[in-house]
Amino acid sequence: MRRTPARQSLRLHGSIAQEIGTAILTGRYEPNELLPNEVTFSEQLQVSRTAYREAVRILAAKGLVHSRPKAGTRISPRNTWHFLDPDVLRWIFESGAPDPTFLRELFELRQIVEPAAAALAAERRTPEQIAELRRALEGMERHGLAVEEGRNADRLFHELILGATGNEALGTLASGIASAVRWTTMFKARDGQMPRDPLPEHLAVFLAIEKGDPELARSTMAELVGLALNDISALGD
Repeated sequence: MRRTPARQSLRLHGSIAQEIGTAILTGRYEPNELLPNEVTFSEQLQVSRTAYREAVRILAAKGLVHSRPKAGTRISPRNTWHFLDPDVLRWIFESGAPDPTFLRELFELRQIVEPAAAALAAERRTPEQIAELRRALEGMERHGLAVEEGRNADRLFHELILGATGNEALGTLASGIASAVRWTTMFKARDGQMPRDPLPEHLAVFLAIEKGDPELARSTMAELVGLALNDISALGD
């Protein structure tokens, strides 16, 4: 299919944003550091000033930079970075092995959110949502998590649970947590195989939600996330 100029432009903006964003996330630029001015940086990257400005807008939307008239563009403090943004997660994991502290913090977030979400899902899920969860589970079983199709099913399983809470505020976390699940699973399977089969824990969560048992859903999800953290921790041993 022939790419339109608009699509090519979007790809270029995204590519520039990824290059600068990765440099920020890997520490090549420090918080509060001033980026080179628009003319200099666009010449360094060999792109138009317009493309550079659009890339900066993308980074600003992710909390990585902020710009002021006549003051230039600075790297924002880390506490403003949108670490659950799917692009930010991708840039972190694609740039090499993530910092162990960052991995631990991702799992701490999951341990706080996902067991409570599973409990709510057990109370509020619809028959249609149970059917969708079952299909995602079947996809994980059919493909395994060492391949992309299985990881997509895993990501969808966790995203569906957050959606099944019926809580729109929790739902805003769905894509970020699902992306964290996908990328940490890819990290565990980077040598082509998983350290263990996590399907039994996913099945236990599903059965608890299907049964409508909030406390069982909470405890089984807590066990699932805890075992996933153990898998990650063991990789560093």
